[in-house]
Amino acid sequence: MEQRHLGRTGLRVSRIGLGTLTWGRDTGEEAAAEQVKTFWEAGGTLVDTADVYGGGEAEYLLGRLVGGLVPRRDLVIATKAGSVPDPDRRFDGSRGHLLDALDASLDRLGTDYVDLWQVHAFDPATPLEETLQALDLAVSSGRARYAGVSNYCGWQLAKAATWQLAAPGVRTRLASTQMEYSLLQRGVEREVLPAALDLGIGLLPSSPLGRGVLTGKYRDGVPADSRGASDSMAAFVDPYLDEAAGRIVDAVATAARGLAVTPLEVALAWVRDRPGVVAPIVGARTSAQLAAALSVEALSLPEEICRALDDVSAPVHRYPDQDWSTL
Repeated sequence: MEQRHLGRTGLRVSRIGLGTLTWGRDTGEEAAAEQVKTFWEAGGTLVDTADVYGGGEAEYLLGRLVGGLVPRRDLVIATKAGSVPDPDRRFDGSRGHLLDALDASLDRLGTDYVDLWQVHAFDPATPLEETLQALDLAVSSGRARYAGVSNYCGWQLAKAATWQLAAPGVRTRLASTQMEYSLLQRGVEREVLPAALDLGIGLLPSSPLGRGVLTGKYRDGVPADSRGASDSMAAFVDPYLDEAAGRIVDAVATAARGLAVTPLEVALAWVRDRPGVVAPIVGARTSAQLAAALSVEALSLPEEICRALDDVSAPVHRYPDQDWSTL
């Protein structure tokens, strides 16, 4: 699998990442092991997790597999901290919480360091410089090799990255930002992606298949064995089952027929090769599903297909997002 630099850093990662959102909840150890093996054998390196996935079980499962099944040196392990199970405070970006969470993640993962550590979300109740200091401490102590953020809007990302760049050699440069990005969710193109491109930050798209909808599995209803039919994930999928999304899914299916590939491959290839994207994070229930996603490595979409998909899924850009020339 092709490797790409993560932002303006020396870290190289596979251009498709393995997601672990369902590990420890819907995906058990045997299925997780099969996914890791399939991913590794395909040349994949970037494995993405978080301290809250499966209530910590996702990290624990990954830790059990690393070393025995796959050499630690062959993986780029990325995890996140900052989300908390508190209805009154969903995110805690305080230095104390973040560093404690990192230590707990390392313990569950059974490793001395993570390759990439990301703040899971912006915490408006904590001064940003305090949150960023936790990243600096994590890297300077060797517990994390690189640092990034997740779910930061445009101004938050720009402020954080600029703060870090203001003291080169002292503060840790942001390597990445992880955001939802797909043909069904192109909101990052308004301000987040332009900021990331300008500041040399690599984008790691989550839900690159539109929460599974872009595979076409929901075109004729909600399959009984799908995430859309599960109690835990139905609300996650439902926003992308409207008429507007249906038109985009139909266009993806048409492109797939013309290229003799699957809608999954078309949707994933589109987001993988967007400017600024480093590695879409793909989650799967089975190793067979993962193998189907990894088959996209051999596919590059023709320019006319990309333009057609761009047009049918184009987000509305109005003042003051990017371009004043249309006023």
